[in-house]
Amino acid sequence: MAAEIVNPRSDSTAGHEGAEEPFDPAFALHRGGKMAVQATVPVRDKDDLSLAYTPGVAKVCSAIAEKPELVHDYTWKSNVVAVVTDGTAVLGLGDIGPEASLPVMEGKAILFKQFGGVDAVPIALATTDVDEIIDTVVRLAPSFGGVNLEDISAPRCFEIERRLQERLDIPVFHDDQHGTAVVTLAALRNAARLTGRTLGDLRAVISGAGAAGVAIAKFLLEAGLGDVAVADRKGVVSRDRDDLTPVKRELAELTNKAGLSGSLESALAGADVFIGVSGGTVPEPAVASMAPNSFVFAMANPNPEVHPDIAHKYASVVATGRSDYPNQINNVLAFPGIFAGALQVRASRITEGMKIAAADALADVVGDELSADYVIPSPFDERVAPAVTAAVAAAARAEGVARR
Repeated sequence: MAAEIVNPRSDSTAGHEGAEEPFDPAFALHRGGKMAVQATVPVRDKDDLSLAYTPGVAKVCSAIAEKPELVHDYTWKSNVVAVVTDGTAVLGLGDIGPEASLPVMEGKAILFKQFGGVDAVPIALATTDVDEIIDTVVRLAPSFGGVNLEDISAPRCFEIERRLQERLDIPVFHDDQHGTAVVTLAALRNAARLTGRTLGDLRAVISGAGAAGVAIAKFLLEAGLGDVAVADRKGVVSRDRDDLTPVKRELAELTNKAGLSGSLESALAGADVFIGVSGGTVPEPAVASMAPNSFVFAMANPNPEVHPDIAHKYASVVATGRSDYPNQINNVLAFPGIFAGALQVRASRITEGMKIAAADALADVVGDELSADYVIPSPFDERVAPAVTAAVAAAARAEGVARR
């Protein structure tokens, strides 16, 4: 049964004593939480009870003990994901801790259900230690069909995802990395198609070398992008820098074929694509220095790195992370369908091929409606999740990671 939602008192903190403040609908919506567990079978009388619980349940338990793969058929495991965080990189709020992260994790869970038909359970961990996080998730894994890592700060997130996937035989997916990368690739494919180019014709510059920036760079190169340079706070990530972390050293080896160094602004001169996943502000002259028919994907929230009004003065296609402008790069376009497809075929992991298939399916939804203000579909387009789900399931079978 869903929890009753009760409007809070007029003070917006909804529970703190003090002077009254204007009513805030955000607190009203969150009062009591945004989700609840609901039974899928009735328990109306003793016969129902004896089937749903003891003694009937013992038969099912014994069957699973004898043949463990039956857990997918006789429990919710095959359609439930753990949404795991340590609260260290929550939205634009940063390291706010596990309790404060829960409203976001609940939100993620209801998006899984709303857009992908996948059940999800928020799990906020009271540790930031890499080994402890990994061991905890491994111990929880028998209850879940997949693990969605969320809002875990870089560079720890890379190691956590890698090691969990090595130890588990269910999909592990860090959405801040791969969901962002999938939607970015879909939008970029369509932007290139709109201007008569291919990915191989494009040189991109990414602002931000955190989880999203690193994943986007690698993924775009895997998909065939011509070249990409990534800039952090100290400038372009290049082989001649001696202050790089292991993750950034690897990135320097994979990216920046042009051998650029120096500032983000200098790297943008003649670039075809700007991708912002860092915050901050890119000066207008740097945007003006980009190549003709450029694309500006300024995805920081709530303040894009390049304001759309400025970007439109120079770019052919402009995208942001905001819902009040066209071409919103929103992870909800990707992760529900990716997990739905992976769970549908009981995939053991989510491969690069499955992610590329998701991006291609997402781009194809736009079809002949393609325009400068429509290179990526709306999250509320009912075609999105089924298309991504089907493409991911097919790719999993083609890549040999499907188990049904």
